[in-house]
Amino acid sequence: MARTLLTADLTAAQREEIRHLLDVAFLGNFSDDDWDHSLGGLHFLVEEQGTIVAHAAVVQRSFLHGDRTWRCGYVEAVAVHPDRRGQGFAADVMDAAEDIIDRSYDVGALSASAAGRGLYVARGWLPWLGRTAVLAPAGLTSTPEDDGSTFVRFLADGPHLDRAGTLACDFRNGDVW
Repeated sequence: MARTLLTADLTAAQREEIRHLLDVAFLGNFSDDDWDHSLGGLHFLVEEQGTIVAHAAVVQRSFLHGDRTWRCGYVEAVAVHPDRRGQGFAADVMDAAEDIIDRSYDVGALSASAAGRGLYVARGWLPWLGRTAVLAPAGLTSTPEDDGSTFVRFLADGPHLDRAGTLACDFRNGDVW
């Protein structure tokens, strides 16, 4: 079972341990911008013998679709230590993340790597079929490199966006999706 903590409640040692886990899990390809994207929301941790072996975060973002903005619970920094994979820890952190999304947001979203895609599809996340974009400083800008890697989670009693339409995220440094 995952433990839930606000970013503000993480100790310096926990932040350092999570960052190390992400660097190991992503083979050194987890940037400072990626780390920054995972901060400011909720963190879901699985520990074994006092060591963090799995992590996910949910941060709030604003998405533009159709004629309005939507409050999105955006999943970031999902990782399991390579030595602990295949033991259900990814499911544990995602269960906790999805529970928060379902209770607090209009929609859930994430950007899936090729390696992570199967996890999210198996959990019912749906690929965004339309185009993606970002509300950048220069205005609405297409992000074709992110088409096909963006996934959404609709709430059972919530809105169902037109997955064939354009979905635009708010701007941030680094990868916008």
